[in-house]
Amino acid sequence: MNSEEQQLPLFDTDPDSQFPSAEELPTAVSVGSEFSKYIVYVDESGDHGLKSIDEHYPVFVLAFCIFHKRHYSEAIVPALEKFKFNWFGHDQIILHENEIRKESGAFNIFKSKEENLEFLDQLTGIIERSNFVLVSCTIDKRALRNRGESGSNPYHIALASCMESLHGFLEEKSQGERKTHVVFECRGKKEDQKLELEFRRICDGNNSLGINLPFEIQFSDKKAMSSGLQLADLVARPIGLSTLKPDQHNRAFEVLKCKFYCEGGRESVGEGYEGVGMKIYPAPESEKSR
Repeated sequence: MNSEEQQLPLFDTDPDSQFPSAEELPTAVSVGSEFSKYIVYVDESGDHGLKSIDEHYPVFVLAFCIFHKRHYSEAIVPALEKFKFNWFGHDQIILHENEIRKESGAFNIFKSKEENLEFLDQLTGIIERSNFVLVSCTIDKRALRNRGESGSNPYHIALASCMESLHGFLEEKSQGERKTHVVFECRGKKEDQKLELEFRRICDGNNSLGINLPFEIQFSDKKAMSSGLQLADLVARPIGLSTLKPDQHNRAFEVLKCKFYCEGGRESVGEGYEGVGMKIYPAPESEKSR
């Protein structure tokens, strides 16, 4: 690892300063634009099948990371690129949570535990200092099966939930009528076709809100190395673990708590997100009244 003097600064700001909020940034979209100020990147954790359930991780998590376009392009993307240059000497690396956690593939580079921790600290710091809003839905597959819903599709349930929460956030930001692109990583031709069909069905009013949603689906190949998709990949598993093991220390989730869409807006970040920006299905008893 290069010395601190040789590293590129991850953010072109004072280390102790905070990024301006999305509302404080000049809009990256003209007043008359058909597009919203926000872009959404999606990833998942776990599989959505119900026939065979992994007892060690019996959940499926879908996570929507919502970015203000200007903050994303001017702060987050450069920070991730500099992070890669500092650690690998190039930017042709895809940050993948599973490989990072297992120190496999391109992430089998650490000479000591301390160096590994430094890598994780810097990556966590990028997530912590980046302004984005998080919406997720965790499907408890065992509970779903026990309720006799074995024929249900956990992915479709989670997708509708996240899209409805996304609509609520965009309405608060006066962007609910503009077109918002939602980016998914390609999974395969048949899988992508099924996903697109369900996405458009939900947009056409087949949702609990009973309204049309002005969202546009976009697929991205892994080779595109999208910064937004890489961040979405990093947040999904900690959300699932927080549901499975709520009493276990989960440093990543502690950072994410302040990212969730919540009741009360910016003044209440880190509170009031359960059942709002972070949903569980079937809903726990404490959330059924929401």
